[in-house]
Amino acid sequence: MINRRTALKSLALGAASTLAIVGALSSAHAENKTLKIGFVGVTSGPAAAWGTSNVRSMQVRADWINEKGGVKIGDDTYNIELVTFDDQKDPKRAIAGMEKMAQEGIHYVVGPNVDDGAAAVRPVAESKGIIYFPYAFPKALYTPPASNAVLGMVANYQSAPAIYKYLKENKGVKKIAFVAANESDPLSQRDGGVEAAKALGLEIVAQNDTYPNDTRDFTPVMTPIVQQKPDLLVLSGVAPANAPLLIRAARELGYEGLISAETAQDATVLQEGAGELANGFISVGGASTPEIRSAEMEEFIDRYTKKYGEYNDESNTKVYALDYIVETLKANPAAIDNVEEYKKTMDTFSAPNPFVKEGTLKYVGQTSFTQKRQISVPMVVTEFKDGKFETLFVGEVD
Repeated sequence: MINRRTALKSLALGAASTLAIVGALSSAHAENKTLKIGFVGVTSGPAAAWGTSNVRSMQVRADWINEKGGVKIGDDTYNIELVTFDDQKDPKRAIAGMEKMAQEGIHYVVGPNVDDGAAAVRPVAESKGIIYFPYAFPKALYTPPASNAVLGMVANYQSAPAIYKYLKENKGVKKIAFVAANESDPLSQRDGGVEAAKALGLEIVAQNDTYPNDTRDFTPVMTPIVQQKPDLLVLSGVAPANAPLLIRAARELGYEGLISAETAQDATVLQEGAGELANGFISVGGASTPEIRSAEMEEFIDRYTKKYGEYNDESNTKVYALDYIVETLKANPAAIDNVEEYKKTMDTFSAPNPFVKEGTLKYVGQTSFTQKRQISVPMVVTEFKDGKFETLFVGEVD
């Protein structure tokens, strides 16, 4: 029988051994180099959900990678550190944010989230050697001579034709109307939607109706549009906070047709702002569905939900940017501090897609931009129903 003194000594030795192991692991983890990845985008105001989804997705993924011991790039192992900047949807602040990234020696930045901001930071990115991943659609950002921006999602001029074609063939849509905030981003998306609608032979009954982005009473805006009785009402470039207000105004005016948007939305915001009036609302969803997502994607959703108490479907898309950066650097370690090396790698880059059961991480965009300046994510189109998004159909972009 072991006496009490011997037992206590054994416990002490066991504890010391455990602490030594933990200490060694912590020491090894601490010896990793640091890879700083930046974010410049909107995390406040009506469009806050877009950038918040970016930051939360990046943070969950970075914590997960660091928890596993970091990422090995070439001969070195790195912990990922995120540096974030809220540009408040202001192009001038976006420029200040990108300059901050340059000052910290950061070469890879996610964002901005809107057209004006993405265009404004281009000179800084190109002069300071920064590759950035905007969620903005102007083709000039991604076509030569531009080469530092990589589109982080499916563009409206890629999704709009697919959505309108589906609704024409499956829902009998013949007449279409557009409404947009009086800002360059939504107006540009409206123009792309109008072009796609014309190509499909749809009758456009309204396309010049606009509103200030801080509008809260949309009844005067929607009244003349509803009177045209379109089969489909498109909310071009609509901010998540405005979508439920526009939907509610249209429905309360008696509109019974379909409503859609080519921008991703927040299910919680829609439910809180419009409730059952938002049922049937069609938008571009996150790049994953229960049918195609992998076990790793399921774990990402679980980690995200536990960390923030909720989940944004748009994060199914926003999770991709960090992995693209890391995997491309793994493919060419010389790109750690040289974005020209990164660009050389993009044309032939390929890696397993961890977020779907079958898929590949690769750069696309050759058809739209004549060069590969877009990440490949599934084009998931969703329909809102009773507080959540349901998959309408899934496509892809070349």
